Amino acid sequence: MDSSSDAPRPSGPYVRCWGTRGSIPSPGADTVRHGGNTTSVEIAHGDTRLIFDAGSGIRPLGVDVFEKGPNEIFIFLTHFHWDHIQGFPFFAPLYDPDDTIRVIGPKQKDIDVQNLFAGQMGPIYFPVPFSVVAASMEFQHLNEGGYDVGDITMEVMRVRHPSFVIGYRVTIGGKVVCFIPDNEIEGTVYEVEPGFERRIVDFVGDADLLIHDSMYTDEEYPSRTGWGHSTFEQSLRLAKDGGVGELLFFHHDPTRTDDQLDAIVARMKDEASGSGVEVSAAIEGKIYELE
Repeated sequence: MDSSSDAPRPSGPYVRCWGTRGSIPSPGADTVRHGGNTTSVEIAHGDTRLIFDAGSGIRPLGVDVFEKGPNEIFIFLTHFHWDHIQGFPFFAPLYDPDDTIRVIGPKQKDIDVQNLFAGQMGPIYFPVPFSVVAASMEFQHLNEGGYDVGDITMEVMRVRHPSFVIGYRVTIGGKVVCFIPDNEIEGTVYEVEPGFERRIVDFVGDADLLIHDSMYTDEEYPSRTGWGHSTFEQSLRLAKDGGVGELLFFHHDPTRTDDQLDAIVARMKDEASGSGVEVSAAIEGKIYELE
């Protein structure tokens, strides 16, 4: 599929990954194929483009959106760890008075979404204050339940990761995409309701595409339990249990090279053989058509 910035949009629903890396940007020759930007994903159909998370990948996405403006923009956040919001101050539509930007995400205890965003643009962290933002801004909380944009419907579920973190189940153009970039499937230290294992399987059930945190291998995981992330093997088991059509391994370890990712994916394809689940590692810039 065409991964250039001016790639033609499909007529049907699609997903485009603008940032696939976890924790910290990792540019360089060893990560150029799968990408070095942190989490930002576009899920779209027709003229409606929804943005999920605002890591460094939202900067090139913002350029693309800005060039096609004016816009009504929806940004849905899973949480506020740095690699999921660090690109927001560089999102070009922020500085366009013709744009309207709605930011929706989970409230963190007594701190609301607007203050969480404005705080990272304070003078200690960033030279341009939040007060110079020219776009019309709206902030909303979404800790449970759902949200609709036109005929696109979303459900959310709290997942296992430090702080209050949600995953999204998006029904768009008759297809279902589940976006869960940070989630420790087998973690036991998180304040989630009982029955998590059954609920997460139901949440991803029969999804056409599951984009899921797959930061570690099973061999690496014992020394990283409680860090809030899953393994490739755990993600594949979840996809199998949920009857998912396609699984994209996501939130790539910043130290993981493209060659290492390709070798892991080859092994996972063998493990997925006969299960009905197609597997691959998310690629920055690639358009995934939901057929």
